[in-house]
Amino acid sequence: MKDANAASPLPDQKRRAFWLKHLHQWHWISSGICLVAMLAFAATGLTLNHAAQIEARPQVSHRDAQLPPALLAPLRKQADAADGKPGAGKEPLPEAVRAWIAQQLSVTVGAQAAEWSADEVYVSLPRPGGDAWLRVELEDGKVEYEKTDRGWISYFNDLHKGRNTGAAWSWFIDIFAAACLVFCITGLFLLQMHAGKRPATWPLVALGLVAPLLLAILFIH
Repeated sequence: MKDANAASPLPDQKRRAFWLKHLHQWHWISSGICLVAMLAFAATGLTLNHAAQIEARPQVSHRDAQLPPALLAPLRKQADAADGKPGAGKEPLPEAVRAWIAQQLSVTVGAQAAEWSADEVYVSLPRPGGDAWLRVELEDGKVEYEKTDRGWISYFNDLHKGRNTGAAWSWFIDIFAAACLVFCITGLFLLQMHAGKRPATWPLVALGLVAPLLLAILFIH
């Protein structure tokens, strides 16, 4: 007669094999998604931490143009209509003006909100790794555009922070963060399943938790 207890480990082995298979699968898939971006974020973490030691030499470029009277007249009317009306002073430039600026100055303004006043229209155009602005003087139609470029290190640092990067990059960061969570959580479960054969597992995990806590408590005030 077979011992009933002899067959009991089999379901446990199948369950363990099932979870190992799926955890490994999700772990390598999430690691593949995260790999390049994680390397980039780790590198820019170093450059951000040593930003004061990294010399930056901003390069400023300036362009001028003259807005045609046919496009200037509607701007004046829109500025007069926006005067004193809450919210009206943040409307974007008309599409025809934006198309003219793109053609004459090779600058994409888009539907960026402009600041309207009686004298001028000012558009702030922040960008990763620098800054830019455009101004249209309503009296004579003079158009000024200035761009500041702080270099590629500043560009990648701003990508790290999500500064002035737009909705598409914001979505990428969210998806990347979710993939990192999957990678870390599946890794934690894999550590737990293999911890019996690796005695140093939990002391190392505890060190990863305690070390930053002690540094924050003792040295950050």
